[in-house]
Amino acid sequence: MDERRKEQALEGYLVAAARLGDRGALERLVALRSPRMMAHAVRLLGEVEGARDVVQEAWVEIMRGLGGLRDVRAFQPWALRIVSRRVARVIGGRVRERRLAAEYAQEAERVAEPMGEGAVDGARVRAALDALPREQAATVALFYLAEMSVAEVAMAMDVPVGTVKTRLMHARARLRALLEGESDGQA
Repeated sequence: MDERRKEQALEGYLVAAARLGDRGALERLVALRSPRMMAHAVRLLGEVEGARDVVQEAWVEIMRGLGGLRDVRAFQPWALRIVSRRVARVIGGRVRERRLAAEYAQEAERVAEPMGEGAVDGARVRAALDALPREQAATVALFYLAEMSVAEVAMAMDVPVGTVKTRLMHARARLRALLEGESDGQA
């Protein structure tokens, strides 16, 4: 029996035993397949740290879905598909973040266009927005830049509507204080 067939037989045994609740078999399966999953994630993602997170999350999903795997011989492609989907989610999230940041910057530029005396410049608006806590900045971006309703922002951020309103209220007050404080200091 060649090495590849031996490895496939071992994998099949480990998958079957792990499905029956054998923790030792699951640990050996993780040790056997993690290097290949990690290499796949690094190739797709282009970075080691993010790939580690992806593989770890993939193992959680694999453990939950292992009972539903019909053919133990299909484990490896099934596991790699899970890794691929997780990488796609990470990349999609990064793309959305970049797009939102670009929209955020464009909106800051638009808001900061000279409107006569006392106009706030774009760099100061961006700096003030960057000074907001992450949750407030994200809420402001979704509400003002993505033009979502309060209910839509609540759904997107998975928080209650009241939390969105509170974050917007605090963000507006903080932005006002930052921007008025700077303009008062310049006058």
